[in-house]
Amino acid sequence: MNFPLKHIPNRTNSPRDNGLTMVMDKGLSIRESENMISSASKYIDIVKLGFGTAFLTEDLDKKIKLYQNAGFKVYFGGTLFEAFIIRDMFNEYVELIKRFGMDTVEISDGSITIDHDKKCEYINILSQHTTVLSEIGSKSANILIPPYKWIKMMDKEIDAGSWKVIAEAREGGNVGICRETGEVRSDLIEEILTKIPQDKILWEAPKKSQQVWFIKLMGANVNLGNITPNEIIPLECLRLGLRGDTFYDFLPK
Repeated sequence: MNFPLKHIPNRTNSPRDNGLTMVMDKGLSIRESENMISSASKYIDIVKLGFGTAFLTEDLDKKIKLYQNAGFKVYFGGTLFEAFIIRDMFNEYVELIKRFGMDTVEISDGSITIDHDKKCEYINILSQHTTVLSEIGSKSANILIPPYKWIKMMDKEIDAGSWKVIAEAREGGNVGICRETGEVRSDLIEEILTKIPQDKILWEAPKKSQQVWFIKLMGANVNLGNITPNEIIPLECLRLGLRGDTFYDFLPK
């Protein structure tokens, strides 16, 4: 911090296990990645190379090493994993992870249907050598998963070896844990939290209104994901009560 200010909430220290910020890279250039690191590296914990962008990204190996050297966990988006699985190429995916020296992976089934026991098997296999984040929720707005099923799947995936379970909202913040309008499904989230520890869940929340909602409910150290590069520092301001939306939340009553 550049100067002292009283009544700022305590943030967990990096490398941290909770209070995570996961940033979505949807095809940044190397220069843009360097600029993001220069301006906001203190507030970034994880970078996801969104959906299938890794297939097209120039200097992919250089970008991955850049992020790893900055101290971030970096992984390919779950959609790329699904693209390999639907083509019966799991072993090739494992080799891809090794080729690029990835120590973090995402296992998801938001675009395809994977038997849940099989998904947990993938999680278990990959968790032996990497940090696994597994995502729950469909990318289709027409598929609504009941709360008991969210809880059951999260519980099983954590037991299978997931470091964190990601609650799906997509980069648009309009499916899964959110309605098409972007409104957070508060009843779903509050029910999930009766059974699953807050620290084990990373909530996708690309919209400011969603970030505000989660911070008000769970505090400054809630795990949030799908943050765009230009929203990293604004999000940290929300976490610290330095924007109007959370201005009074951390002041003495």
